[in-house]
Amino acid sequence: MKQYGLIGYPLGHSFSAAWFAQLFEAEGITDAVYSNFPLATIEELPALLATHPDLHGFNVTIPYKEAILPYLTELDPQAAAIGAVNCVKIIRLDNSVILKGFNTDSWGFERSLLALIGDSRPTALVLGTGGASRAVGYVLESLSIPFRKVSRRAAEQVLSYDELTEEAIRQSPLIVNTSPVGMSPHVDEMPRIPYSAIGRSHFLYDLIYNPAQTAFLREGRRQGAAVINGYAMLVAQAQRSWEIWQESVTV
Repeated sequence: MKQYGLIGYPLGHSFSAAWFAQLFEAEGITDAVYSNFPLATIEELPALLATHPDLHGFNVTIPYKEAILPYLTELDPQAAAIGAVNCVKIIRLDNSVILKGFNTDSWGFERSLLALIGDSRPTALVLGTGGASRAVGYVLESLSIPFRKVSRRAAEQVLSYDELTEEAIRQSPLIVNTSPVGMSPHVDEMPRIPYSAIGRSHFLYDLIYNPAQTAFLREGRRQGAAVINGYAMLVAQAQRSWEIWQESVTV
C-alpha cells in the first residue's frame, strides 16, 4: 500500500485527508492511503520517514513550510525561488532516500486569484510574512502586481499594522490574508486593518477556508468588496501535488 500524507502541527484544521480519500474513491485507487502526521517539531521528520517505508510523498503545512528546507535533498526551481515548500516527493533508492521539495501553493493561488481579479492587476497588500505569503508574493511578482507585506512589526519593505492607514487601504484594491487570524476555532478574530476604507473596487482573498467566510471576508463583503476564501486554492494545490507524486522519476 502506497502511503501519502500531511505534516504540520496542529492538524485539526486540515482538509487534505478527506479530500484525498474522496479522490481515491472517485478514481478507483485502492493501493494508496493518505494520512495526517502531526509532528510536534520538524526534528521528528527523519523518524517518520524511517518508520513509514511506504511513504511516497507528503504535503507540508503550518509551521514547517520553511523549516523543512534543510531536510530536503533537492528543490524544484520555483520552490527555491519562493523559499517555502508545501509538497515533497520521496524517491527511495537502494541506499538512499531523496526528498524533493515543490511549492504547489503558488500553482493554486495563481489560478484562484485570476478567477477573482480577471484581467485587472490591482496593487496589493499581503497580510502576513510566513511561508504562505512567500508563495503569494511570488505569484504577484510573476503577474506584475505591485504589493507590500504587512506584519505585526515593521521591517524593510514590510509595513506594521499600526502603519496601515485608510489611504494605504484605498490605494491597494487587492488585500490577501495569508495569516492564520480568523481560522477556526477563533472565528471572531480578523486582521487589524481599517475596514472602513474598503469599497466596491476592492478584492479580498483569505487563504483560510475554515470557516468558509471568515470575519475578514464578512466585513469586506459588507463594505461591497468581492471576496474569495482559500478552498479553490487548496483543491488546486492538492491536485498538483498528486500529479507530482505520480510523475515518473529518472535518476
